[in-house]
Amino acid sequence: MNADTDIDDILRYAEKALATLPKPFRDLSRDVLLDVVDWPPKRILAELQIDDRLELTGLYEGIPLPEKSNADPAPFPDRVWLFAEPILAEWRERGNETLEDLVGHIVVHEIAHHFGWTDEEIAEIDEWWR
Repeated sequence: MNADTDIDDILRYAEKALATLPKPFRDLSRDVLLDVVDWPPKRILAELQIDDRLELTGLYEGIPLPEKSNADPAPFPDRVWLFAEPILAEWRERGNETLEDLVGHIVVHEIAHHFGWTDEEIAEIDEWWR
């Protein structure tokens, strides 16, 4: 970690991003867990077939709302993972964004997956991901 930045900063920025979602989205996201760790776990990289762990800055892990069923409850809570070292690497590489803005975009992107949006659908409305 950068001496001036730590997981707590990234977590604070992520919580702020969630808190500033429009109320209907915020309400439907309140049960999503938020985890910030240094690196993506090896099991996640293996599942996603990602060789370079710097490629993954965030991940939604769960069952998207449109696919949820009361008759078949999810075995685990929905979760948004943020991976601090890849986020910091992207932030340094971009050089023209604040860390808070980058974290906010990643959080919104991952929460969009919670609502069932694909990467392609997110990119259609958010040029950050194009």
